[in-house]
Amino acid sequence: MRVTSPRLAIHDHLVELADATRCRLLGALERQELTVGELATALQLPQSTVSRHLKILADEHWIASRAEGASRWYRRHPGLDADMRALWELVRTAMGSTPAMLQDAARIDAVIAARRAGTQAFFATASAEWDALRDSMFGARADVSAALALLDDALIVGDLGCGTGALSAALSPHVAHVYAVDASPAMLSAASARLAGCHNVTLSEGTLEALPLGDASLDAAVLMLVLHHVADPVRALRDVRRVLRPNGRLLIADMRPHTQERYREQMGHVWLGFDPLELTAWLHDAGFTAVRYVPLPVDPAATGPTLFSATARCAVGSRSDSTLRTQL
Repeated sequence: MRVTSPRLAIHDHLVELADATRCRLLGALERQELTVGELATALQLPQSTVSRHLKILADEHWIASRAEGASRWYRRHPGLDADMRALWELVRTAMGSTPAMLQDAARIDAVIAARRAGTQAFFATASAEWDALRDSMFGARADVSAALALLDDALIVGDLGCGTGALSAALSPHVAHVYAVDASPAMLSAASARLAGCHNVTLSEGTLEALPLGDASLDAAVLMLVLHHVADPVRALRDVRRVLRPNGRLLIADMRPHTQERYREQMGHVWLGFDPLELTAWLHDAGFTAVRYVPLPVDPAATGPTLFSATARCAVGSRSDSTLRTQL
């Protein structure tokens, strides 16, 4: 078996960097990931020359590349061995202040500026249609779905009044466990079908006034468009407080006050929305603090009343769980 000495290995690397064009290419790719065309523009060389020297550098593992669409992007290899790193430091120090390398750096900056200009030009002409374009490409409210990744992945969350399970399905990939509760067997059946692949969701039948959950079992609870169906909101909020851990968080999303009486008969609404003063008083009575009520933006396509979100925290030590249970 032939053994290559360290001296011979370094000599081979010297041969690879003996060409000034290859050194300029390596210097450029250390600064920025670039395509062949961008390298040709920055170094003012024919693309055939750039491609030939890139192949030599790639074969000897000085550079790495990746394909993206019809383009291939090149960069200095992140895994250079110690000999290669030491040799490149010497070469870069010797060539870094030469006119060719300094001009290369300036032209690379111009290439990157041209990239930014192309993006800015697109948004300058597309800003008016951007929301519709993004929705058609990625779906409505993809931004909200992505924002759920900000949640702590150790959270235990209650989707209380889960309906057909849409929110539970959205929460499931981002938290440790979701307890989905609803009083309607028909809704739970639809939720079960939707959540079949969500192994960290538990479905249970129960009312908000008597949740089938243990004391202090949740880190957070969500009441999504459900409180207006509840005959006694304060009683329901007290039981939500019971199942939340100390300093646990509650999120309520519901309708702002409105006058659509037909919703009582058509959809069984008990309350025609909630104003902030009334809801805040109920939450304080139920043992919550730090209440925040925020009107939500109006969706032009929506036909129903405007919405709000309200958040609150369990008031630690303000009242015991046993006291809450006796008030139910």
